[in-house]
Amino acid sequence: MSKICQITGKKAMVGNNVSHSNKKTKRKFNVNLFRKKFYWVEEDCWISLNVSAAGLRTINKIGLDAALKRAATDGYLNA
Repeated sequence: MSKICQITGKKAMVGNNVSHSNKKTKRKFNVNLFRKKFYWVEEDCWISLNVSAAGLRTINKIGLDAALKRAATDGYLNA
């Protein structure tokens, strides 16, 4: 399972570790991802999503139904 938020589309980024001597080695910045179950009132069912912390805040702010519609139009939701 890939580390991609199904609400915001955030995914892991690649960058550099920089040592004190300024030597650079590759590293990965992972997403703060959770496997979370939500009760979808409009469909009267439970759904399970991979959401980041920012995705949880989006769901809390605009609601689950609006967040799922926005994610579907942006192409982040693969359901």
